[in-house]
Amino acid sequence: MNRGKKSRWMFMGWAASLIAVLVTSISGPASASAEALPDPRPLGAKVFQGWGFDTCHAPTLAALRAWNVSRYRAVGVYYAGRGRACPSQPNLSVSWMRGVKSMGWHVLPIFVGSQSPCVRNKNKRHVAIGSTPWAQGRKEGKDAVARAKALAMKKRSALYLDMEAYDQGKASCAATTLSFIRGWNREVRSHGFFPGFYSSAESGVRHLEKSRKAGVRDLPSVMWFARWNGKAALAGEPVLAKTAWHPHRRIHQYVGNVKEKHGGRTLQIDRNKVDAPVAIIS
Repeated sequence: MNRGKKSRWMFMGWAASLIAVLVTSISGPASASAEALPDPRPLGAKVFQGWGFDTCHAPTLAALRAWNVSRYRAVGVYYAGRGRACPSQPNLSVSWMRGVKSMGWHVLPIFVGSQSPCVRNKNKRHVAIGSTPWAQGRKEGKDAVARAKALAMKKRSALYLDMEAYDQGKASCAATTLSFIRGWNREVRSHGFFPGFYSSAESGVRHLEKSRKAGVRDLPSVMWFARWNGKAALAGEPVLAKTAWHPHRRIHQYVGNVKEKHGGRTLQIDRNKVDAPVAIIS
């Protein structure tokens, strides 16, 4: 190799290394397995550790103000996606997001997009993933980012894809679902956001853990697992390896569909223990 060609190759190698560093600084290794991901805080994430709840409709600011007497300080919000059970969100706006922030609350943004073709909930079958799951995942990931930005969420925020329980034992359906999830993750990550994933521990979470062990790329940065066992534990989940989605990359939804009253306001909620990135609100 002559000197001119060698210099060009050296420059190209240096440039490629620089690009890789820049991508990693945004959201961690762009397509690495979850086990290889580091602490998200040095990468720009805002991590909340404590108690959270999610509810179908975003509560009013007055209700959250009343709930300041509770132990909760994080609220899950179904902010976008064609599969939402509560598509109408009259309280959700930029002013609501900023009001939540001013009261010391943290937002866990949930995107309920297309669902697995073998979803168990018959009410979700009308929004099944189509014949081009990767492209559809990328398209819906782009929408998730755009809708987040419209609600004053900044880069380095976490956005959580809600994939309701499905039969991950059916190979063809599982492959379609995984392709959609990976496409969604790839798109969200490419815009500088942390892609999170919510599902039943025995369904989507078990599926993605198997995929992680198999070395599959473009997996979520954060795992939100639903196991309604009444035990608010982030460690010890049977389907997750101890080192998977760790550190500061887990949420456990440990109780569902219960009513709680604080400050004179009653809400029907799911309870969560949180140690994970949240929305960064401008």
